[in-house]
Amino acid sequence: MKRSEFDHAIRAAGSILGESEILVFGSQAVHGSLTDDLPEEAQRSIEVDIVAFDDPDARKADLIDGSIGEASLFHETFGFYVEGVSETTAVLPDGWKDRLVRYESPLTGGVVAWCLDLHDLWLAKAVAGRPKDLEFCRAFVLKGHVDPDVLRERLKLITSITDAVLTTVSSLIDATLHDR
Repeated sequence: MKRSEFDHAIRAAGSILGESEILVFGSQAVHGSLTDDLPEEAQRSIEVDIVAFDDPDARKADLIDGSIGEASLFHETFGFYVEGVSETTAVLPDGWKDRLVRYESPLTGGVVAWCLDLHDLWLAKAVAGRPKDLEFCRAFVLKGHVDPDVLRERLKLITSITDAVLTTVSSLIDATLHDR
């Protein structure tokens, strides 16, 4: 996804929700931290995962999905879409909210996107463990966008994963470091 498409998605989500601030989960959160040199693996996605603040029953997430989500007129027209998700969608290290990265541009129409920090995003992807997520993780280590030492420290802050997942993610950090 290009930055202009990301900006459009943020503007549209803010407009639909009537909100001036939203939270971005998923791979497109990279736009909050990187202005260029995005790995191809971060540009493949045609969706922006948006969390609405104060949405305990996921009604705002449903509103996003129904208005500008997958298979919507918005998706057909622009070739990308916005998926409404909840804070529980991703497994994140304790303290992630304190590390959110503020993103705003003239093209977001006054809507501020609070994006996951690259290290927290990397760990959420690694824990999810889907092939596309693992490709994303490898690319970010290889490009030097994340620090393996920070990843190891933050991994200790994830309390809701099994020992097997912890071992798998630790091995991924080590494996990608050796590939550098």
